[in-house]
Amino acid sequence: MTGGDVLRIGTRGSALASWQARHVAARLEALPDRPAIELVEIQTEGDRSVLPLWSQPGKAFFTKEIEQALLDGLVDVAVHSLKDLATELPPGLAIGAVLQREDPRDVLLSRHGGDLDALPAGARVGTSSLRRHALLARWRGDLVLPDLRGNVPTRIDRLDAGDFDAIVLAAAGVKRLGLEGRVGAFLPPARFPPAVGQGAIALQVRADDHATLRRARLLDDAATRRAVSAERALLRRLEGGCQVPVGALATELDGTLSLSAVVCSLDGRRSVEGRREGAAARAEELGRSLAGELLDRGAEEILAAIRTPAGGRS
Repeated sequence: MTGGDVLRIGTRGSALASWQARHVAARLEALPDRPAIELVEIQTEGDRSVLPLWSQPGKAFFTKEIEQALLDGLVDVAVHSLKDLATELPPGLAIGAVLQREDPRDVLLSRHGGDLDALPAGARVGTSSLRRHALLARWRGDLVLPDLRGNVPTRIDRLDAGDFDAIVLAAAGVKRLGLEGRVGAFLPPARFPPAVGQGAIALQVRADDHATLRRARLLDDAATRRAVSAERALLRRLEGGCQVPVGALATELDGTLSLSAVVCSLDGRRSVEGRREGAAARAEELGRSLAGELLDRGAEEILAAIRTPAGGRS
């Protein structure tokens, strides 16, 4: 920690990111040493860009600038939605804590009410996620799936304006912003697996900042960390350096971790699913093992088609 007596938290400026940063600040301020907190707002490439993120090279669109500020010593802690954090961290950075997970599911917000099956034929469902696009196409091949960028309130505003018949969002963000009353349906993970790490908040710190690392670890939820470690290990083996339509969810019961995952083609016509159980203490090994199984059963062909220029979305 290099900010004197003040612990500086780097965050994006969206409503959800600000909520998460304030939540972390309150947790840190409740620690026995009661550090003073300063929130530092940082704009990221994902905030500036209006293009679909899947169409752009690279990853970590919502985290790179915050991570650089952390490396440069401009902030002491970075607060991220874990699903935005690349599976390979920049050298010198570490995940100091993963907070207890909120609801990991996706939700449907609809102008018509009800669930996906209640939407009219040819309904326009907005999303910018390759995973959601693929899983929506698998569930309802008749849907029109235009890109929808922006923060949670912006997306809801566009739904209300009639640009879309429905949109899909993360339940965690909707709940954190007090918008659960807008939810038409919670999408079941068995049929619509969430993004890796969805619903979890990560605290990222410099690996050599031992004082801040010790402080962050006091907020760590061990069960959530084990679950997301399995999911991130799976994604790390599958993604090959680009965004891929992968859904996964790990849950723990009595020391046993259950991990389910799916890889789905963008048109929804091909998917490979799998599930494995293992000791929670060996979470990353479980994730790598399931990823290998999925690749052997056809996920490699699905992913290869997506990675080619002709395999992208049209």
